[in-house]
Amino acid sequence: MAKEQASTEQEAPQVTLNIQKLYIQDLSFESPHAPEVFMQEWQPEANIEINTNNDQLDENLYEVTLQVTLTAKAKEQTAFLVEVKQVGVFNISGIDVSQMGAILGSYCPGILFPYAREAIANLISKGGFPAINIAPVNFDVLYQQAQQQKETT
Repeated sequence: MAKEQASTEQEAPQVTLNIQKLYIQDLSFESPHAPEVFMQEWQPEANIEINTNNDQLDENLYEVTLQVTLTAKAKEQTAFLVEVKQVGVFNISGIDVSQMGAILGSYCPGILFPYAREAIANLISKGGFPAINIAPVNFDVLYQQAQQQKETT
């Protein structure tokens, strides 16, 4: 029995998922109607757009990019626009090919999101605006929706 268990453990591939590097690739903040926008009552309408992309750099090395764009409007005028491209380089091995899409399209962006959210919050604050709370994002659902959309087209 012990020999069976040992051989089963040896047959299972070693799963590795390590973050090699986290960095901001691009970051921008625009406030096209400042200072007039500061003189208005602050009740913004915020719109957030999220996109992900990934590239294989080497056999087990992947670059995952999370792009988050937040636009806030006050009385039909753009108060500010913030965009961040948060990137992570991940060492991934031992993952079944059928699961790799979900890892790169859901799991890794989920790791990157708190860093992007922090960068956006800092820029909004430094731009002179009150904080906007960006809600957590369920990347599993976004990934599933993207897969369904690919199947229908």
